[in-house]
Amino acid sequence: MNTGPRSCGGPVIFLAGIPRAFASSAPIVPWFERSIVKMKRVQLVLLFLLVAGPLGWGQTRRKVIINQDCAGPGGSDLQTILLMIQSPQVEVLGITVVSGNQWRDEEVAHTLRLLEIIGRTDIPVVPGAVFPLVRNHEEAELWQGRYGKVAYAGAWDARWWHEPFVVPPLPEGLPTTKPASEDATHFLIRMVHKYPHEVTIYEGGPMTNLALAISLDPQFPELAQELVFMGGSLNPATDNPEFVNNPRHEFNFWFDPEAAHIVLRAPWNKITDTTTDISIKTRLTPAMIHEIETSGTPLARYVARYFRPGGSSEYMWDELAAAAWIDPTLITKKELRYMDVDLDHGAGYGNTLTWLENDKSKFVKGRVEIQVDLDKEKFYRMFVSLLRAPTPAAP
Repeated sequence: MNTGPRSCGGPVIFLAGIPRAFASSAPIVPWFERSIVKMKRVQLVLLFLLVAGPLGWGQTRRKVIINQDCAGPGGSDLQTILLMIQSPQVEVLGITVVSGNQWRDEEVAHTLRLLEIIGRTDIPVVPGAVFPLVRNHEEAELWQGRYGKVAYAGAWDARWWHEPFVVPPLPEGLPTTKPASEDATHFLIRMVHKYPHEVTIYEGGPMTNLALAISLDPQFPELAQELVFMGGSLNPATDNPEFVNNPRHEFNFWFDPEAAHIVLRAPWNKITDTTTDISIKTRLTPAMIHEIETSGTPLARYVARYFRPGGSSEYMWDELAAAAWIDPTLITKKELRYMDVDLDHGAGYGNTLTWLENDKSKFVKGRVEIQVDLDKEKFYRMFVSLLRAPTPAAP
């Protein structure tokens, strides 16, 4: 191609703002062409900023620390972790582990192995409390002997009991990666100081780690953006043996009542609660699992392999709490109540206590937004879609 000066034998081009002599001079034509190219480039850049800019701003990820009793393999606890990791709207700063459904060290192993399987070992797994603040195994056994056996006792349950620091063989295999050397309490405090008013604390298990963080640093709840938790029970419409005789009983509160009391009285900017009442309206079905499995990802194969159909395992206890934080439009009805925990060491020890604005005592502080109803089909679509997707790469 000839890139030299063109003949001026053609028509003369006049441009506003360019002197007539320049516009009619042959040697200036290449300059004009270069100017047009530059102008087009500027226009393209401006167009990109106008279109992509708002999209980029809208993609700012929300920071969260997942505080969870990570029983596994599979199940509600670990599926909740997967839901948050899979969401492009969420940045998981770390997973702090607390005894609850299983003992802490076993839960840490399940969590590390899960992250290995999905290729996200960049997310720190931080060991937290092994035991509740006050309650212990012996006392829980005596309590059940006096007031009646609970349907589910988590790490204390005789059906799968083992000593606290024993990690049994894992069906998914033992992890090769290691947990963080920092403890959960100091990790939680450090993160909210590093990102003041940006970090959501998601709580899916007993609240021991959070209570310890509050005790060490009273600023902790105020520096967090909000607290989102699954726990408490009001009056679930179910014949499930865990709730049918005592609808105010819920495992996370029952396992460490004193921790829940400390956390609910703390000065959080906002508290949102997914109680058993709304959780039992959900079901993880074999059809949903099959749809996830067909994507063929390591995550999908893991979820399908360790799905346990039937009974309480099908309730999406913690997944709903996480999903509704990501997309609040899933919740179609909610209410405000004040919430605390029964600390009397009688039959109601660990039960959920609630009051409305007009009937609370002056000592009650925990104002909680309680989720009442949801758009189930929208929730199910979101859950399946996220767990079918390729796992986002580490940043």
